[in-house]
Amino acid sequence: MSRLRDRRSHEMFDWNSAGWSAPATGRGVRLHDETLRDGIQKPSGVDPTIEEKIEIVHLLDKLGVGSVNVGLPGAGPRAMADVLTLCREIADNGLSIRPGCAGRTVISDLAPIVEVSQRVGIEVEVLTFIGSSPIRQLAESWSVDLIRKRSAEAISFAVGEGLPTTYVTEDTTRSHPRALYDLFRSAIDQGVSRLCLCDTVGHATPDGTRNVVRFTRDVIEGAGVDVGIDWHGHNDRGFALGNSLRAMECGADRLHGCVVGIGERVGNTPLDLLLVSLTHMGLLGGQSLDALPRLCQLVSEATAFDIPSNYPLYRGEGPAPLVPHGGPWPDD
Repeated sequence: MSRLRDRRSHEMFDWNSAGWSAPATGRGVRLHDETLRDGIQKPSGVDPTIEEKIEIVHLLDKLGVGSVNVGLPGAGPRAMADVLTLCREIADNGLSIRPGCAGRTVISDLAPIVEVSQRVGIEVEVLTFIGSSPIRQLAESWSVDLIRKRSAEAISFAVGEGLPTTYVTEDTTRSHPRALYDLFRSAIDQGVSRLCLCDTVGHATPDGTRNVVRFTRDVIEGAGVDVGIDWHGHNDRGFALGNSLRAMECGADRLHGCVVGIGERVGNTPLDLLLVSLTHMGLLGGQSLDALPRLCQLVSEATAFDIPSNYPLYRGEGPAPLVPHGGPWPDD
């Protein structure tokens, strides 16, 4: 018995797991990749070749990432061609990862997404976005009524075409709760599948993240519907990863990120660090992270983004994964 006590006294104790509670959602948690959409909007961004994009999608699939935004087909012929190719790659190879496309709350942006879905023969998620904060309203001379009207028309169109639809409110974390309530309830009435909360300029603190996610949960529960919550974070104040984990704890069941944190200004939540963190927490089913080094290196090279030498998944010669050892340590 004394030898057993001595052995236990030298085991690592994981304070992270002490008193930890499961995420406040019955849906579990999934990851959504934005590398090929929001990620390549980084300063001096380079749009990867279609061959590089195909490999990125395959690596994301191997890592168990649930969905990927493959672009904005309404942006032009080249964007449409790439989106079609990537969706066909997913369909023809039977990949588990699900494709999605972004578009403004304008029918002309969403119609190409419907066309892609019909031509490829698989569901393509519609992620339709519009600014909701007072700053955007002032800059565009928009009213909340106008935003609600445009949003309802776009969501109704996408839902009517039989596609899963996510309503994305840009700058959610600086939007007034009265405006968000009206926009969310209208979106729910139109049959939206998910609400995406965006910390577009990295404004939120962990407490702010908790507040807006709980507010959104209350709106959904008050409507008596089953609608998912996405969290889309940026790292302007250095809170992106922490905010994403806080959002999950408070009820967001899908977290957005970009590989190695690329994206506008200082970047998005790093998808690779979300993978490592959630794997350590035992929330991703224990899949292998062996493909993570190649994914990080590929995105770095394809987008001309130099990974900082002090990046958590970078070790001198190139990116290397932190090797997870399962979830929280068992209790003594």
